[in-house]
Amino acid sequence: MWRPRAAQLSAFGWSVLGWLATASLALAAPQTRMYFVAADEVVWDYAPSGLDQITGKPFADGLAAAVMNRTATTLGRVMKKAIYREYTDASFLTLKARAPEWEHLGMVGPLLRAEVGDTIEVLFRNNTRRTVSMHPHGVFYTKSSEGAGYEDGTGGADKNDDGVAPGGTHRYVWPVPERAGPIESEPSTSLWMYHSHVHESADVNAGLIGPLIVTRKGAARPDGSPKDVDTEIVAAFLEVDENASSYFEENIQTYALDPAKYPRAAHFADPLYGANLKETINGFSFGHTPPMRMRQGERVRWYNFSSTNFEIHAPHWHANTVVAMHMRTDVLNLLPMGMIVADMVPDNPGIWLFHCHVGPHLDAGMITRYEVVPVPGAVSGAVPAMQH
Repeated sequence: MWRPRAAQLSAFGWSVLGWLATASLALAAPQTRMYFVAADEVVWDYAPSGLDQITGKPFADGLAAAVMNRTATTLGRVMKKAIYREYTDASFLTLKARAPEWEHLGMVGPLLRAEVGDTIEVLFRNNTRRTVSMHPHGVFYTKSSEGAGYEDGTGGADKNDDGVAPGGTHRYVWPVPERAGPIESEPSTSLWMYHSHVHESADVNAGLIGPLIVTRKGAARPDGSPKDVDTEIVAAFLEVDENASSYFEENIQTYALDPAKYPRAAHFADPLYGANLKETINGFSFGHTPPMRMRQGERVRWYNFSSTNFEIHAPHWHANTVVAMHMRTDVLNLLPMGMIVADMVPDNPGIWLFHCHVGPHLDAGMITRYEVVPVPGAVSGAVPAMQH
């Protein structure tokens, strides 16, 4: 009697193993990640409290006063912008709420993410009054999903993506091949970005830019985030050139004390030009970026990138260090449209400065704070690096 029973158990065991294998394959199967993103016009305040949150004082003098205060020759801290925002579905009636841990994204567009092998689909709606687009870095695309218009020998449907007219909609399809993910010696995620590419400088300085993160195959949770990371933070070091924004003239008419007499800067070296350069982290200046918070001893990944202008940034963390580009450091170097992934295991609890170490950028407000929440029993000092 024992032989049939053993055979039955064996058959049952193989059945369970087969089911588990099928389930595992199903979990690992590539998927299409759908996003509903619109370009929306908003009124943006670079420093909503009206005070320098780092010092607690008004913008009384110097460069801070020039870039934040509204005078006869300066526009102040509030501007009309166009930014990418995520919606819940194709009706574009309901904004998708940002989770509290992502409020720090500020003006930056919604986080798009995928695992290697997936496909990103973006149904894009242009709610602005200008023709704009979505152009991705790093991922794969055909001519119908490039989001940039130029003489490339194509026509018809392959041109619909180049620029989406006001009120228009376009579906962008971006497969995520192996070369969009990290190489073996890198962390488990790669950082890319997307932005409008119709009039690139005018579009990006209007605010149309966002992050795109790709996780190594097999290293992602169901939502696409990396399994080996506890907290992720996106830090966009954006020098927003309002002189180049597609809304500059409109902002003069709205925010200049006397639009008819408002002086236009003749060139980049003109001091009047500098008053319209907003040095920000995620679109906020002088400590107004929403809290970047983590716990002592966590595995924290920082995604740092910059914008399209003639700019160099030097992100600096006080009190803790990161591992980036195969070295330990507390200062990075970002060139225009630079993208750097940095890993931190914070061992020093407290509220600390995070800022650009380029002097004029720091003076003009490219500074915020991050908080390391203490964990009882955690040891300060040397900690192991995250595994890459």
